[in-house]
Amino acid sequence: MSSSYKGFYFKVNPLQPATEILIAQLNEVGFESFVETEEGLQAFILSSVYKEGLLEEIQILKSEEFEIEFTSEDIEQVNWNSEWEKNFTPILVAENCQVRAPFHPKLDTEFDIVIEPKMSFGTGHHATTHMMIQHILNEDWNEKSVLDMGCGTGVLAILTAMKGAKPVEAIDIDNWCYLNTLENIERNNCLDISVYEGDVSLLKGKNFDAIIANINRNILLNDMESYNDSLNNNGSLFLSGFYKDDLPVILEACEKLDLKYESHLERENWVAVKFVK
Repeated sequence: MSSSYKGFYFKVNPLQPATEILIAQLNEVGFESFVETEEGLQAFILSSVYKEGLLEEIQILKSEEFEIEFTSEDIEQVNWNSEWEKNFTPILVAENCQVRAPFHPKLDTEFDIVIEPKMSFGTGHHATTHMMIQHILNEDWNEKSVLDMGCGTGVLAILTAMKGAKPVEAIDIDNWCYLNTLENIERNNCLDISVYEGDVSLLKGKNFDAIIANINRNILLNDMESYNDSLNNNGSLFLSGFYKDDLPVILEACEKLDLKYESHLERENWVAVKFVK
């Protein structure tokens, strides 16, 4: 049985940083997929999750700094393919990693990742995914055990596997993301990645050399202790999904767990941080 969605179409002026802020705030109330457009943003939420008045919680819509108008419509899940095909363009990270759809031509890059995102988050276009890809490209993953928490499309798990990580696990609480990750690991011939549907409770009794979590600030803060418990000594924790202004709060939470800050990347007011246990 297919799920129905509500699509919201925002016209934003000026585009940045308003669009990035809008994505973050919509994500926190249950929107699960976004397409940036020339005029602003398209955002999608399950009809079963959407409630009347939900957008009243979105603070940026009340801001006097930006002009934001929107319309909405009920859509069927099957319409999503044509929606993202119209807007999804391939990206190139650090000149050696391409993330593309199946219908895009392949470039001569060291890492070629083919993603069909559908309703899942994680094509590389968003600043946080882009920076996490940068972090992964900069690390040695050979024979390291890895967890991609909140995997979305599975793009980050796929890249670590391509760089020699094993075993690799990917977890997402959303059924659509779980199914989409399964599709994408098969599409990229990374069949050794284990994919699970669920939350942080699945980590009990498991240990990893590296944990990647690109989610949002509140979930990261809530689940940080579980990440730490599942991280091997000298293991690396990569966190993103929050703004530069939230970095001090993340740093404080990690310091309490003796997770040592090593470095961070910044892109469009977002950050991606590496900690070491």
